[in-house]
Amino acid sequence: MNYQDFIEITPGKRSGKPCVKNTRITVYDVLGWLANGMSREEIVEDFPELTREQIHACLAYAAEREQHLIAVNAA
Repeated sequence: MNYQDFIEITPGKRSGKPCVKNTRITVYDVLGWLANGMSREEIVEDFPELTREQIHACLAYAAEREQHLIAVNAA
């Protein structure tokens, strides 16, 4: 999964937070919905502009960011 195909950071759009391309939905929005118990199917039903693959890209982005933070803090 190459999350860069689905996630973009645009200055001035949602305060520069990472968003799903061509939407104003942030990675953090998607992670919050999942953390609050929404299934991928429920998210796609409520936000038909999203795909399961884009939701997966949000998870991949978060995982890579977490790995980066761990590496930085360990140095």
